[in-house]
Amino acid sequence: MSFTWLKQYMPRSLYGRAALILVLPVVTLQLVVSIVFIQRHFEGVTVQMSTELAREVNLVMTDLPELGNAARLRLQPVATGDDDLPKTNLRRWYDFTGLVVNRELFMRIPTLERIELPDNRAVVLYLRKADQLYRIALDRTRVSAANAHQLFVNMVFFGALMTLIAFLYMRNQLRPITRLAAAAEAFGKGRNVRYSPAGAVEVRAAGHAFLDMRARIERHIDQRTMMLSGVSHDLRTPLTRLRLGLSLLDDEDREPLEHDVEEMQRLIDAFLDFARGDAETATSERIDPFDLVQRIVEDAQRGGQKVALGEMVGQGTVMLRPRALRRAVENLVANAGRYATSCQVSVQLTERSLRLRVEDDGPGIPPDRREDALRPFVRLDPARNQDKGSGVGLGLAIAADIARAHGGVLRLGESEALGGLRADIVIAL
Repeated sequence: MSFTWLKQYMPRSLYGRAALILVLPVVTLQLVVSIVFIQRHFEGVTVQMSTELAREVNLVMTDLPELGNAARLRLQPVATGDDDLPKTNLRRWYDFTGLVVNRELFMRIPTLERIELPDNRAVVLYLRKADQLYRIALDRTRVSAANAHQLFVNMVFFGALMTLIAFLYMRNQLRPITRLAAAAEAFGKGRNVRYSPAGAVEVRAAGHAFLDMRARIERHIDQRTMMLSGVSHDLRTPLTRLRLGLSLLDDEDREPLEHDVEEMQRLIDAFLDFARGDAETATSERIDPFDLVQRIVEDAQRGGQKVALGEMVGQGTVMLRPRALRRAVENLVANAGRYATSCQVSVQLTERSLRLRVEDDGPGIPPDRREDALRPFVRLDPARNQDKGSGVGLGLAIAADIARAHGGVLRLGESEALGGLRADIVIAL
């Protein structure tokens, strides 16, 4: 049996589901107890008491005008006019025992015309005999159990109190889980928040496993950064010796070899940039993304690139790594300048996300190659080829890596405004 349809109505948060687990059994138990108790106790008792009262009323009405039985049974019929006869029976909508009283009395008293149940203390009967209307007022305790509502009031009150106490205890048990989830989410966005395992044994085990995993990932990143930096740095020395050796050759033999050396130098610089990307994501600051993008565009314009500011939607500050994010946007702008004639940079900030968009009027990237374009050292041809610039295939990869370090993603698409490539850095807040 599939319960997929039920999932859309279930709470999504852990606290909501815990509250549902607590409240649902309590409410169900109270409803079952109420129904069973009403049917087997209050209704049965009310039927017996109403039947006994009906016999007494019939006896009193039979002996009229003699009032001997009336005095003995404490039932005093009072003659009244038809103008005092209510048009309908009176009963409060929540007076459930009153339904049984009305049913039993009308069924067992032939002379009964109206019943009034104004409150929990009084019952008023209107009866007719020989064209004369009589009114009998009596205590409610003679037809139903007294204070029947107290059981339900106590049950609801103590049920709510116990549910509240249980929920407070459950929240205390769930707090370590939410703290673990917050620490994991922050680490996924490149931030390290202070976390110490607490709570039940299983939650503590999960917390220690998370701390070990975080330490291994950080150690792996540091090792990769040191390895790339070390290898790239060590290669600079033989390249320098090659340049010195090539300077002694004739121009005809030297130029192609120098071109190869320069290409190797670009690869080394790309290695260093890629390794430096992790180091620049170490700290976060609250910055204004609109001001950051404006300064990037101004710097690109001073460098002779045709860049324009697009739409700036929203306002506020965001916790970001300014150096890393600046490198990511600069890579996208430089990428657009290498393969297009003009580009446009826009920012959209909402309560849930930050989007930095760079669009150009170049040839773009085919949809089936966009995933490959985000891989390191991948150059696409003909849309992206080496002859059109000095890139080595790391610009988009570095931008994607920085976006992931912020807990976001780099998405490639087709620009509707300029017709070329559209690159969006989307960061969840």
